[in-house]
Amino acid sequence: MKKLAALLSALAMFTADPSQAQDWSIAIHGGAGTLQRDKMTPEMEAEYEAALLRALDAGADVLKQGGSAMDAIQASIVLLENDPHFNAGRGAVFTWEGENELDAAIMDGRDRSAGAVTGVKTIKNPILLAETVRQDGRHVFLSGAGAEEFAKERGLETAPPEWFATEPRRKALERMKADPKISALEVDLKFGTVGAVALDQHGNVAAGTSTGGMTGKRWGRIGDAPVIGAGTYADNRSCAVSATGWGEFFIRVGVAHEICTQLRMAKEAESTSIRGMLRSLTKNKDVAARRAEATRRAQSIADAVMADVAGLGGDGGVILVTPEGDALFSFNTSGMYRGRATSSGVNEVAIFGGEAAPSSAPEH
Repeated sequence: MKKLAALLSALAMFTADPSQAQDWSIAIHGGAGTLQRDKMTPEMEAEYEAALLRALDAGADVLKQGGSAMDAIQASIVLLENDPHFNAGRGAVFTWEGENELDAAIMDGRDRSAGAVTGVKTIKNPILLAETVRQDGRHVFLSGAGAEEFAKERGLETAPPEWFATEPRRKALERMKADPKISALEVDLKFGTVGAVALDQHGNVAAGTSTGGMTGKRWGRIGDAPVIGAGTYADNRSCAVSATGWGEFFIRVGVAHEICTQLRMAKEAESTSIRGMLRSLTKNKDVAARRAEATRRAQSIADAVMADVAGLGGDGGVILVTPEGDALFSFNTSGMYRGRATSSGVNEVAIFGGEAAPSSAPEH
């Protein structure tokens, strides 16, 4: 049996088609939660969709021109950070003390290098600081004043507090503080994130996530977004994932890493099985069916991990891309600001979900 497996594996190598064109894909998100159509005006819906489309197009344009997945996700996330509609960078929620504290993470699937920052207050685009940490290479995760000092040494653009602050976010905090019926825990159930994942024409994947955290967060709370493996992960062997949701549960499950690991293990088990090796000999036949099977596998794994989050009491969503070119979503809330584009012609943005139950955390 071992000799047969070795022979089939060798034959599969000779049937490879290195000239086959490489797909590209990108997916973005702007947070998940209880998003109800009847509570959003058509004008507001159009504004959010236009903002999502601008960010999606920025990343897709990089990929179309042969640019890297890392450049594509940063192009998208910077626009989302600069847009006050979303809870990241400008438009970030306020902490209990009335400040904006920002977190971000980025990861390159080629070598699994990563950079992350948390608790920064003056960095205009935290995702760019996370990338600078990754490129520096000495550390993965910087926080607070140290991260600010590192950013200053590297010449990253800063902004004053009024750049990040918006009146709707300030009023949201004031309403919470003014309502004696709202406990500290209930205040902490309002949070948000933006993110992007991409596959480039060179077969590399990347993931990035940026957030202002939870409205009314206290005691230096850190969610899943900047935690590599929880809210952000990328591995060329499996996928790239960016998450949004109730961070404590995403950290406990290790959502982004769990999805990538399960997908990698499923692919490895398939490739080393006799059935998988036989199929690899005819890899150019029935391509559509094989691609559909890969898509179902990735979607099933993402859905199962999100079900695990829900089983613990958490909610939210993920976006992911695979080396096969899929751009997928999975969320257990009533909506998620999201978009995706692929080399096969998909180009769409959406806000609301299907029959998902309302979230207990209204503003992810």
